Amino acid sequence: MARLFGTDGVRGLANVELTPELAFKMGRAATYYFGKESKRPVFYIGRDTRVSGQMLEAALAAGICSAGGEAVLLGIVPTPAVAYLTRQHGAQAGVVISASHNPYPDNGIKFFAGTGYKLPDAVENELEELIDAAPDGMPRPTADSVGFITTRHDLLTEYVEYAVSTVEQSLQGLKIVLDCANGAAYEAAPAAFRQLGADVIVLNDCPDGININAGCGSTHLQQLQAAVAQHQADLGLAHDGDADRCLAVDETGEMIDGDQIMLICALEMLKQNTLTEKTLVATVMSNIGLHQAIKNAGAKVLVTPVGDRYVLEAMLKHNLVLGGEQSGHIIFSQYSTTGDGLITALKLAAALKQSGQKMSALAKVMTRFPQLLENIRVKSKAGWETNANIAAAIKAGEAELGDNGRILVRPSGTEPLIRVMAEGPSLPDLERIVGSIAEVVRQEQD
Repeated sequence: MARLFGTDGVRGLANVELTPELAFKMGRAATYYFGKESKRPVFYIGRDTRVSGQMLEAALAAGICSAGGEAVLLGIVPTPAVAYLTRQHGAQAGVVISASHNPYPDNGIKFFAGTGYKLPDAVENELEELIDAAPDGMPRPTADSVGFITTRHDLLTEYVEYAVSTVEQSLQGLKIVLDCANGAAYEAAPAAFRQLGADVIVLNDCPDGININAGCGSTHLQQLQAAVAQHQADLGLAHDGDADRCLAVDETGEMIDGDQIMLICALEMLKQNTLTEKTLVATVMSNIGLHQAIKNAGAKVLVTPVGDRYVLEAMLKHNLVLGGEQSGHIIFSQYSTTGDGLITALKLAAALKQSGQKMSALAKVMTRFPQLLENIRVKSKAGWETNANIAAAIKAGEAELGDNGRILVRPSGTEPLIRVMAEGPSLPDLERIVGSIAEVVRQEQD
């Protein structure tokens, strides 16, 4: 039986795979689990703008109340706001209802512990056992022991104030275009940048329940690139649906990916002597150019498997303060316990202002080697690692690239996809190599 919790909580097609019945059970199970340490455990719940968000929020909160807990509804807020407010207010756990960058019919539920960190696998396994148990043997309190719901969207202001406080200087004089992806950043991001004095132009801040990530945000930068050019802005910034990621566009319309954002911030931190151990944490997906640029600056990169969970684990283990993924999921651990797209955006803008240079000049410090990623939708991800034909296709590609590149094949942790990535000096060669491997994966896994 497949594990309920994936790499980033429970995710699936809303009302089919992620049903209100399941959300109710998750609320009951979590309240029972966290009720071991508190008579009436408190849960801070935030969501993105998907049409199914309110349905799942209501079911989850009902489950929490059914087991005697308190559900604090934050409304539409960024994922990192839930993590921050949970730990600041001493709640037993935080819950985010979001499928991040997935299309709007999907949704997801993930938990944060009272510390603001994601739950370890062992706790998720315990929750899963409680959810799957039949019959449900968890207590059902009565009378004044039944739980209740409060609504605190006003706490979004507290998170915005905190994010603003992580930047020491004014952004006055910068013209910035913000693409909020019709998602969870649509209130917080413009408010934060305006407080810091930036001239802000906002795109995609009118969510209607079905337009989240639709041709906009960090997964579709074309609108932002055009708007930066149209408004002659200094910088463009784009979030994903739940605003734990940030990508950027320079003043010429060129994309600044997560590797480049981390590098620019790391170089600024090196100048200030605040990059501990002179080490940045990145995943195996990061570009070779990032490694070269960091090495040239006298620092180093600690490499982890794909996933912010692994990045954070390495940061905590080695007491490092900056890490993230090429996708723009970046963690500043002195300020946040998870990827924070707003803090990342503010830090990048502050580095630009501090430098006195153009963003294109800052980004050129890193040569971005051609990297090609193809996502292959498959019926099953099982068994691809031991499939002889897939292994042979990968080996042939690796032999052709030799020491001048690399191939990485891995399954998605949240979607029925197998991802094939190749990196090397020639894009036409990469297209051919990735295409060959992808074709074999389709044949073998479909």
